[in-house]
Amino acid sequence: MEENSLSIVSLIFNAGFVVQLVMIILVLMSIYSWTVIMSKKKILMDASNDIEIFHEEFERNEKLPDLYKNLPKLASDWSAMEDIFGSGYKEFTHSKSTSNQSLIMNSERAYRAMNTSASNEIDRLDSSLSILAMIASSSPYIGLFGTVWGIMHSFIGLASVKQATIAVVAPGIAEALIATAFGLFAAIPATIAYNRLVSQVEEIGNKYTAFVEEIFVILQRQK
Repeated sequence: MEENSLSIVSLIFNAGFVVQLVMIILVLMSIYSWTVIMSKKKILMDASNDIEIFHEEFERNEKLPDLYKNLPKLASDWSAMEDIFGSGYKEFTHSKSTSNQSLIMNSERAYRAMNTSASNEIDRLDSSLSILAMIASSSPYIGLFGTVWGIMHSFIGLASVKQATIAVVAPGIAEALIATAFGLFAAIPATIAYNRLVSQVEEIGNKYTAFVEEIFVILQRQK
């Protein structure tokens, strides 16, 4: 095991400049993808906890005026769920008129305001995932480029050799194939994480949509 690891390290350090540059790029892409994965995972966990906490508060106090009064005084301090509810209720109570037509219009404006807040939050949760998808899709091709370049360079070097043997060809081929391994090393975790994170964002988005519909129904009942 130790000899294999040392031989792989030596192949990396003895690789050509272009292949080494490709490997460095792939390592940086892998590090960045893991940074995005870990930070996005925490953001989505916080969003899920926010939904649970607000739903518990909502179930304890279904009177919307009291629920609105319990929100932080500054809108900048509102969490995502508080912002969705607060923006809708604020729009609903913007007009003092109590006529049926006015209440209908207020509830519709509140519905649009809540949907806008929910969409903005989903956009925030979805940010950086496109970069993760780019890393997942491009890393194998970058690694393949390094492999093709390394193999091409190896075969060009064979032109000056009178007799080509496995001992002569193998090191150059091995150096080139390491670039593909680096590409897969960067792409596989990014692909798995991207699919998982996208499904979590969709799940949270569905919860926001269900909450908006629930509040909209309650507002319509107050006509």
